[in-house]
Amino acid sequence: MSLVLILIFVIIFIIVASSTFKLHPFLTLILASFLTAFACGLPAENIAETISQGFGGILSYIGLVIVLGTIIGTILEKSGAAITMADVVIRLLGQRYPTLTLSIIGYLVSIPVFCDSGFVILNALKQSMAHRMQVSSVAMSVALATGLYATHTFVPPTPGPIAAAGNLGLSNHLGLVIAFGLVIAAIASIAGMLWANRFLQTQPDGENAPNTNDNTADVEASLSQYGQLPSPYRAFAPIFIPILLICLGSIAQLPSKPFGQSEILHLFDFIGQPINALMIGLLLSLTLLKGADKIKQLSQHVSDGLVLAAPILLITGAGGAFGAVLKATPIGDFLGASLSELGLGLFMPFLVAAALKSAQGSSTVALVATSALVAPMLDSIGLSSDIGRVLVVMAIGSGAMTVSHANDSFFWVVAQFSKMSVKQAYKAQTMATLIQGLVSISCIYLLSLVLL
Repeated sequence: MSLVLILIFVIIFIIVASSTFKLHPFLTLILASFLTAFACGLPAENIAETISQGFGGILSYIGLVIVLGTIIGTILEKSGAAITMADVVIRLLGQRYPTLTLSIIGYLVSIPVFCDSGFVILNALKQSMAHRMQVSSVAMSVALATGLYATHTFVPPTPGPIAAAGNLGLSNHLGLVIAFGLVIAAIASIAGMLWANRFLQTQPDGENAPNTNDNTADVEASLSQYGQLPSPYRAFAPIFIPILLICLGSIAQLPSKPFGQSEILHLFDFIGQPINALMIGLLLSLTLLKGADKIKQLSQHVSDGLVLAAPILLITGAGGAFGAVLKATPIGDFLGASLSELGLGLFMPFLVAAALKSAQGSSTVALVATSALVAPMLDSIGLSSDIGRVLVVMAIGSGAMTVSHANDSFFWVVAQFSKMSVKQAYKAQTMATLIQGLVSISCIYLLSLVLL
């Protein structure tokens, strides 16, 4: 019972420190690691080494993947590739399905680009589409936001899912995580879009709303900063070719050896490793650079990407340290045995991630902290197989989107750019993320009945 009280205290500490006192998640998780180690009686001479090894262990492989993915996303964002992706979807679907169009755009753009940035980049386009199609901007905003949010929480190379996969020992199986993530994210996007359709005739009620002006000028102003937009191939290639290579690498390593033992196997094994695949993606992204001084542009984009990646790397490393401490104490085995008797299975990581997300606002922190917390328990609750671990990552991702409200920066981005009041944003956006989370975990549970 004392171990349960220790864990409850540590979780409360993480929530209060990060949400009430606004302590940075990196420091919060490091302090939680020390508190857990001392409370569980870990030998004092081993504490620093355990924390250091946990911090470095998770970053030794996942760190470079996060950095490369962030740099690629930065180049795609700055070059206007996200706008090109949106144009392709609009041309394919036309104006018949406005919310579906925005949902698909969000789904695609948020794989390489952070959801907050993606919404800001696409806001003028979204407003213009809402005006042309005579559809409420509230519905269009929720459709775009939920599409962005889905791949943000489920699909690598977004940092949160990568960190969770690393904590759960799936660094060499990111192809499986991507494959499952794309499917679950698609289901979550559809759920968000269907909720958005409830607001097709609802106008925003925030300050300076409703906005009934033609937004063509806003779109033109937004596009002018990018100059000539890249072609669809150049826009999609830097992110989708690495994803394809990673998936092929995972397929090549299946026990059935579908590519045999030939040189093709060794080729796919090499280019399918996430670091190598993302390096190929980075090289492809260089075709997006414009103008004469491409070296200077690249250096600036790399610097911007490193600035974005730095806090994520620190939070991920701190999550690895927290997980290493938990593995070194009897908490994991004890809780695993206890929870297995309750039969919660995949709902346990979902509930923990949802509690952390709702309390402190960051999906990435919820993914990192929850994955570190549940990693030592996987054997006890019967989810230690590769598929089991992948489903746990998905369950944590579904919890990490439940729910986006006032302590989440993405909530305010959506509310402010859409001119929704806080009350309306809770009804439209927050409820949408709740539905996305519940639908996702339900589908993940049904998958587990078939696959486990």
